[in-house]
Amino acid sequence: MVDAGERLGRSVPLLSGLTIAGQIGYPLVHGATRDRLTVAVVVLFAAASLAHAATSRGVRLAVGLLAVTAVPGFAAELLGVHTGVPFGRYTYTDALGVRLGGVPVVIALAWTMFAWPAALVARRLVRTYRARVLVGGWALASWDLFLDPQLVAAGHWRWRFPAPHLPGVDTVPLTNYLGWLLVALIVSAGVQAVVDGRNPAAASPDDRWPYALFVWTWLSSTLALGAFLHLGAAAAWGFAGMALVAVPFVRTVVVGR
Repeated sequence: MVDAGERLGRSVPLLSGLTIAGQIGYPLVHGATRDRLTVAVVVLFAAASLAHAATSRGVRLAVGLLAVTAVPGFAAELLGVHTGVPFGRYTYTDALGVRLGGVPVVIALAWTMFAWPAALVARRLVRTYRARVLVGGWALASWDLFLDPQLVAAGHWRWRFPAPHLPGVDTVPLTNYLGWLLVALIVSAGVQAVVDGRNPAAASPDDRWPYALFVWTWLSSTLALGAFLHLGAAAAWGFAGMALVAVPFVRTVVVGR
C-alpha cells in the first residue's frame, strides 16, 4: 500500500514534467490561452518545489518555505504597486486572475516556485550561510532579467517610468532589477534559515528535479525569448545574469566536487 509520503514523492517528477511542458507551450499559444498557461505554470512549478521540499526535508520545512517566500514576496508587490518602492511605479492588468490589493494572488507563488531551486543550487555551490544567501539571492533575482520583459510584453503589467533601462530592454526600468535583488536577498535569507533549522528528513536529499528546473529555466528562457518572443536583448541579459550561478553549478554537476 502506497502511503501519502510516497504519493507526494512520486508527484515531484510529474509536476516538474508538467511545468516543463507548460513552458514549452508558452511561445506556441496566444491571447487568453497564454494568460491561463502562465498561471498554470506558476502553480505547477510552485507545487513541484513545495512537494520536493516536503518529501526531501519534511512537511514542516515545506510550510516554512511557503511562508518565507510567498509572504515577503507578495508584501513587496503590494508595497510596490501602492508606493513604487522598491521596484518603481507599475500596475498589474487583470490578465493573471484574481487580485488582492491590486496584485494577482498567483504572484505570491511565483516567488516560491523559483526560490527553492535557487536556494538548493546555492547550497551545492557554497558552504556558509552568508554565501548561500548571496548566491541564492542572485540566482533568484537574475531570473527576472527574463521574466519582466517577457510578461510586460504579454501585457501582464505596465511600468509608468521605464527609464533608465538596460540597453535593448526599454520596457523595464533599472529600479525594478534593484528592487528584485533586494527582495530576493530577503527571501533567500529566509529559505536558507528554514533549511538550516530543519530536522533532517533524509541524510542525502535527492535534489535532481529542482536542479533540472533551474538549468531548464535558464536555457529554455534564453531560447524562448531569443527565438520565439522577439526579445533578443532580454534573452542575452538573462542568459548572462543567470550564467554567473548556472555555469559554476553545471560544472559541479559534470565534474563533481
